[in-house]
Amino acid sequence: MKKFFEDMKKDLKFKSAGPGKKLTEDASSKPQVVQSSGPAKHCYAAPTEGAQKAGAAALARIEGQPRPRVQTSQDVIRLQVKRELEAEAAAVAGKEKTTAVEGSNVKDLAFLSVTGVYFTCPLTGATLTKSERDVHIKAAIFMRFEEDAVEASIMMVHTFNKDREKVKAAVDIISKYIENICKNPTEEKYRKIKLSNKVFQEKVKTVEGSREFLEAMGFQSIMLDVEGQEESEEFLVLMEHDPESLEVMKESRDRLQRGEPVRAQLDHQPQAFRPSLNAMRFELPPEFYNLTAEELKREQQQKNEVVDKNAMLRTKAMREREEQRERRKYNYTLLRVRLPDGNILQGTFLAWDKVSVLFQFVRNSLVDGWQPFELVAPGGHKLQEDQEVALNECSLVPAVLLTFSWDAAVQADIAAGGGKSPALLKPELLENIQTLS
Repeated sequence: MKKFFEDMKKDLKFKSAGPGKKLTEDASSKPQVVQSSGPAKHCYAAPTEGAQKAGAAALARIEGQPRPRVQTSQDVIRLQVKRELEAEAAAVAGKEKTTAVEGSNVKDLAFLSVTGVYFTCPLTGATLTKSERDVHIKAAIFMRFEEDAVEASIMMVHTFNKDREKVKAAVDIISKYIENICKNPTEEKYRKIKLSNKVFQEKVKTVEGSREFLEAMGFQSIMLDVEGQEESEEFLVLMEHDPESLEVMKESRDRLQRGEPVRAQLDHQPQAFRPSLNAMRFELPPEFYNLTAEELKREQQQKNEVVDKNAMLRTKAMREREEQRERRKYNYTLLRVRLPDGNILQGTFLAWDKVSVLFQFVRNSLVDGWQPFELVAPGGHKLQEDQEVALNECSLVPAVLLTFSWDAAVQADIAAGGGKSPALLKPELLENIQTLS
């Protein structure tokens, strides 16, 4: 804006310099002068009181008009980061396809039981691969600034920083800033944050998103003189607020304190299959294993030694240690449920998901999910829905076929009342039913 006014001044000086001259023009020639009937000199007259009031009113109207938001350095940084994240996401997506093929023992991806592990972004609803999820969520949070800067900055604080203790410390200090302002709204010292302050430098600045939150609260970056120093320093300054604005600040503080990390949710990828003899045949992609490609190859060799190991006399402690190592090998598990009509329901789960997550998945896939049912694991082990046990602790990794059955007592009551056997899978699953190869 300052440059704009300087350019206008230069333009006015140029225009007031009179008509232009040619370099070849005779210096003795003079431009024609037009005589004015008025006086040669103009005396400056002070504006009247009425003119002053009119000017003040016009200025007030201009200042009261909505102005476009000035782009700050933080906005520029966020825009640049967003572009870099989008470029990184594109590069990761291309690299991931190559890695998946190299890390898998299956040459033809068409023979995989599931093409990969996918996640859903809670902000955009997009389906993402594991390597895409963090990049996508960061970009989605930056996009959120256009709608709600407070919400977006809270997401940054709780999502971009992995050290929960550092996050809590920063949130506590920012909350104290706001509490002091609300308790002492007229005290100027509480509305100024010196950025070189040791506490701010060590506890707040190091937490990504903290400055964005303060700016969303209305704090502005201003250089101020400091007593006893020659050079001025940067402060975040909050202009005096009315009582209503202070209440909004309190609400924003509470939102910051309640904030949670934005995490992509595992997409269970529910899929129905027709009855098949291949229900127990599984070919999993490398994402399911908490192993490198080389370790994945060695696993097959280790399986060949199982018979020899079983022949050895092992203590209970040795068996438990081996089971724990086995559980840690898997990140995800692919579970299939054989239904009474022979159809098969398949879903992907985290290896440490609770058994209740599996039951809820099956229930959500049924037309009559309200009815009680049972799930039986290989070996006849009946799973309990209220079990607070992880799937890997029940040996339901990395891929298992379970058997579904309705509660016998409820089915007997339905039959006695002349009711029909309930439909099983929801229509949207049956519409996309496939055949296991």
